[in-house]
Amino acid sequence: MPTITRLILLLAILWMACCARAQDETIRVATFNLQDIRTADLLGGDTPRLRRLAEVIQRIRPDVILLNEIAYDLPGGPDVPIASDPETSIPPGQNARRFVEHYLAVSQAPGLEPLQFTPFMAATNTGMPSGYDLDRSGEIVTEFEHPLPARQTAEGRAFGGDCWGFGTFPGQYGMALLVAPRLTINTEAIRTFRLLPWDYIPGAFLPKDPETREPWYTAEELTRFRLSSKSHWDVPVTLPNGRVVHFLCSHPTPPAFDGPEMRNKKRNHDEIRFWADYIAREPYIVDDDNQPGGLPRGAAFVILGDLNADPDEGSSFKNPIERYLLTNGRIEHSTTPVSEIQISGLDSDDTAHFGLRVDYVLPSRGVEVLNSGIWRTLPTGATDFPSDHYPVWADLRFAVKPDSSR
Repeated sequence: MPTITRLILLLAILWMACCARAQDETIRVATFNLQDIRTADLLGGDTPRLRRLAEVIQRIRPDVILLNEIAYDLPGGPDVPIASDPETSIPPGQNARRFVEHYLAVSQAPGLEPLQFTPFMAATNTGMPSGYDLDRSGEIVTEFEHPLPARQTAEGRAFGGDCWGFGTFPGQYGMALLVAPRLTINTEAIRTFRLLPWDYIPGAFLPKDPETREPWYTAEELTRFRLSSKSHWDVPVTLPNGRVVHFLCSHPTPPAFDGPEMRNKKRNHDEIRFWADYIAREPYIVDDDNQPGGLPRGAAFVILGDLNADPDEGSSFKNPIERYLLTNGRIEHSTTPVSEIQISGLDSDDTAHFGLRVDYVLPSRGVEVLNSGIWRTLPTGATDFPSDHYPVWADLRFAVKPDSSR
């Protein structure tokens, strides 16, 4: 082949490669446990801690971010505005919008650009009374404290212990997914799994009374007891290049605050296991609209959230992070986010003040992780971080590829 012909062929190949790369889409994805944000904090824009949280997010500048522990506001919950005229009543799930409008859309430090997001919220199991004595205290508690105390009390814990997911008031510890305007939430294709019964999982680690070895929950309770302590969401988002990415969002219960029956430890295990089953399309899965099936075949995804489990230490039951996620052939787990800021008592990969890696951004295999980290930089003028968790972020590159869910 003549030299000039080889040169032209090489240039053509390089040009085609550049064109293909130009269509790839890079987005920054983050997860951040805000630590118990409540409706009263969000009705105005002047709560100091929320301003510091918003500054952190404005400095990270994510395209997609999951917020854990932001209350899901609903009628009957504390501090939820209720219009006197039903025609002008405010629908539930407005706290994510309030956080965006009152805090993220307002610059929180000199020279810091505001952020705009499209928010998504959905109902949570936390603080929702079950009508059963789920904690076996001998009493069924269905009323939360009025007025709401700033800190947990014995009464609040008694109420939370009988809820489908622990919360001292309805909607506490909810979730919100925020998506930049250049991306599109496929609203009609969102799936939630808040109501999926725990005992639907084959081989579920359902707790037993340690003395009698009888099931901790009665047969009647198990027909209704939910796997999710908050919820599990599949939120499909379309990128500017047309690629659909499924953001798999959850916040499993901590593997703690229980007894020798280990009901929270075992629930945490199975809540984490659910995502491995979902991407494997296990047949037991059915969503809150009664639609069966798992993740669309070949779909790109990102597992997001405070999963309350560390693969190397802590009190999790049978190490579900390692067992189901970090050794999963469908998940890209070769990159571990770390922080360059060293804090006494913390490892570089710890994402919480209590010294564990519990917050995750885990993309599907084939997604390129360009960079990642744990954000520990303090907000302007702050002497401590505004949450007990640090945000985890990753820059992810998605190639153009058809998605079966589109």
